[in-house]
Amino acid sequence: MQFGIFSIGDVFPDPTTGRRQTEHERIKGMVALAQKAEEIGLDVFATGEHHNPPYVPSSPTTLLANIAARTERLILSTSTTLITTNDPVKIAEDFAMLQHLADGRVDLMLGRGNTGPVYPWFGQDIRQGIPLAIENYALLHQLWRQDVVDWKGRFRTPLQGFTSTPRPLDGVAPFVWHGSVRSPEIAEQAAFYGDGFFANHIFFPKEHFVRLVELYRARYAHYGHGTAEQAYVGLGGQFFIRRRSQDAIREFRPYFDNSPVYGGGPSLEDYQAQTPLTVGSPEEMIEKTLAFREHFGHYQRQLFLVDNGGLPLKTALEQLDLLGEHVLPVLRKEFASGRPAEVPAGPTHAERLAKRNAEEEK
Repeated sequence: MQFGIFSIGDVFPDPTTGRRQTEHERIKGMVALAQKAEEIGLDVFATGEHHNPPYVPSSPTTLLANIAARTERLILSTSTTLITTNDPVKIAEDFAMLQHLADGRVDLMLGRGNTGPVYPWFGQDIRQGIPLAIENYALLHQLWRQDVVDWKGRFRTPLQGFTSTPRPLDGVAPFVWHGSVRSPEIAEQAAFYGDGFFANHIFFPKEHFVRLVELYRARYAHYGHGTAEQAYVGLGGQFFIRRRSQDAIREFRPYFDNSPVYGGGPSLEDYQAQTPLTVGSPEEMIEKTLAFREHFGHYQRQLFLVDNGGLPLKTALEQLDLLGEHVLPVLRKEFASGRPAEVPAGPTHAERLAKRNAEEEK
């Protein structure tokens, strides 16, 4: 089981002080969060991709390459790489380059994002979102697995005898998660390729995401990649903890109430009851997170959002310290307990290389 954090890189004012971090501060802060994640023993740091204010991570591989140089063990990933508006050739090259620089500590999550205007900014039509996601990934998948590619599709110029460089490290492509909050077509796509499916269930009640994960698991087995229980599932989450529950609620409430995402909707208490958000004590976070397994089965990756809505970097770092000291050891122990031997662990480059080599020796 892999545990980690993801950041969307938003730059909103702190509702308690009115201060807004500069873009420079926010970018440097994301690097600091990744370093802290490794320090406390987390496995993964992931960044979003946005091309509009008030967000800063427009170049995820640049950010992750900087983090790669400052860490030794952390898996570097994305919480969205826009498969619909990025050129698959550029994705193939950028992530293969990052894979070499990070000695294999790289995977990525593909998605369509939640910013409609990004489509025309990059010359695409939002009405073609699903077809773009399907066709672009088909090309990306081929580019990483064939040294010479001939390609013709609907949405980009043809390729003739093209070789993407550099080639993936050790001939093993980065592991791909397909992220979705609403689309069964993406669950089907992940299952077809035998890739991972990431349900970022931080906005909607769990029942919606349970249906998506169950669809993915069933189709993963249908395509012959293994049993439904062996499919690769990742989940999102969000927390704010203090040693005393009432302190956490008091401190976090202004960030929730003034959030451009949550504010004006359900109350903090109602939102907690309906979604994975935990605002309370470490014990309450442990209890709620462990319940994810009851709803979704044994899964491979759990990522938490910890730094959005204007939360100061100092506070986010404190949250990670509390997570590492009081929550993470318990979660590791409890999630390992009763985990069937046939259920795969979270994907790593070393594990996938060993599997490839074993298959070649047969």
